[in-house]
Amino acid sequence: MRIHTYLLPTCVMCTFLVVQFKSVSAEMFSALADMESLVSTEFELVKQLDNYIQEEETRLKRLRGFLEEYESLYHEASADVSKYLANPVNAYLLVKRLTSDWKKVEKVVTQNAGSDFVKNITHHQSLVRFPSDEDLKGAAVALIRLQDTYKLDTHALADGKLLGTKYSRQLTAGDCWELGRQSYNNGDHYHTVLWMGEALNKFEQETNKTVSREEILEYLAFSTYVQGNVKEALQLTNELLKTIPFHQRALENKKHYEELLREQGIIPLSGEATDVSMEMREPFDTANLKLTKPKGTHGLPIDEWNNYEKLCRGEKLMDPKIEGQLHCRYVTNNVPFFFIQPVKMEEAYLKPLIVIYHDVITDEEIETVKQLAKPRFKRTTVRNSVTGKVETVKYRISKAAFLKDSEHDYVLKISRRVGLITGLDMATAEDLQVCNYGIGGHYEPHFDYARKQETISFNKDTGWRNRIATWLFYMSNVEAGGATVFPTLNVALWPQKGSAAFWYNLHLNGEGNVNTRHAACPVLTGSKWVSNKWIHELNQEFRRPCGLRFDAEM
Repeated sequence: MRIHTYLLPTCVMCTFLVVQFKSVSAEMFSALADMESLVSTEFELVKQLDNYIQEEETRLKRLRGFLEEYESLYHEASADVSKYLANPVNAYLLVKRLTSDWKKVEKVVTQNAGSDFVKNITHHQSLVRFPSDEDLKGAAVALIRLQDTYKLDTHALADGKLLGTKYSRQLTAGDCWELGRQSYNNGDHYHTVLWMGEALNKFEQETNKTVSREEILEYLAFSTYVQGNVKEALQLTNELLKTIPFHQRALENKKHYEELLREQGIIPLSGEATDVSMEMREPFDTANLKLTKPKGTHGLPIDEWNNYEKLCRGEKLMDPKIEGQLHCRYVTNNVPFFFIQPVKMEEAYLKPLIVIYHDVITDEEIETVKQLAKPRFKRTTVRNSVTGKVETVKYRISKAAFLKDSEHDYVLKISRRVGLITGLDMATAEDLQVCNYGIGGHYEPHFDYARKQETISFNKDTGWRNRIATWLFYMSNVEAGGATVFPTLNVALWPQKGSAAFWYNLHLNGEGNVNTRHAACPVLTGSKWVSNKWIHELNQEFRRPCGLRFDAEM
């Protein structure tokens, strides 16, 4: 509504000028009497033109404000791009500035001759690479994922604070409203209430309003109702109707809320006295509401999901007795080179054996692998366990590329090194997968091996049978978040540049080990780079022979 109202004076002005000039084209000059009226016309034109110039000056002032804000944010980001984007709030705001915020700029520009400018920008979009609306949606969902996983307070997050440290500038009411709107569109009324409530309180504090109060109240009132807070929903709806008395949807909702409250005995029947106030209390506080967080277990048992999130937050869950049995040592695997420089191995768990090898990839190798992978990055996929088709999913957010041993000497050396350390034959290992996790990038608990009930068949594609083991290189440090966790084992492995994790996915008899279900925790701050080799069963028969018992371990 605000946009249409703003555009109206200019449109009217344009129509007025066209009508007046068409009228002047008549033969009025042949009589002075007829021309006398033109003086009044000229006065009206001067007045209208003055109004038009004032509106244009206001428009240009708004554009100058946009320019100064974008310049300020650009200088802040360009000072250290990697550090700036490592903060998920900054990353979200960057995407927002180049999507929904940029649309506001376009609308102001296109109110006049600026349409050519917009066309020019559109023409060069292939070069400047604008994010899409889907990117905005993804960035918003990622920020909310981080909020849930790491139990981040909405108000602190809106103030630019992560885990007590201020990383970025504050979110505006408009920024919070956009997060609430994205949550609403995803059917998530819990987070809609949290972010619309924050938007409402920030709106009251803003001098230069970034969103209208009515837009906030409309979303907030309905989501508050869906969360089971009917009285508060009515109070918010009444507040909305103070500004827009004939808001049809709000009037219908008000009637419905009042009927529900009468049935509950909270408000009396018509004509009876009441002490219950239907006026909204300010400031609006979501702590006064009954809110139910959506269960995000995605098919996992609730205790396993809770363990997953606790481990991601760095909570210690492992039994001290088990932890006390873990050791670090140097290993050689009877490889001559390792007698000169043994490999540093740290035990993370014993059954199943999960280990971390330290300093097994150099910085130069890491940078080479990253540069080879970047141009070929694509959104990561999973194979649907029912259909067998490869597809993108919400529970795996990252980009990846596969590198063959033949592409670079370093890639070949890395593959050989994995074989020497593990003692496994790398002829039946998949290509090196290189991954980078973006805003809130994660991979929820999953198995690396194919289970019997799934239609996935590695044997059908290659004859290599199932994935016997996983090798995972950590190619960057991560400031916060990004751990590899095993929820059923209470194990958390934290990224350390140059190290690698290794574990067997299968028992010695070839059956899948359900305890190897693992997850990549959302990256809170920083950029997470990993690469991995999936090693298959074929050719490992004498390198990892079958055991005599089902649960036998090496």
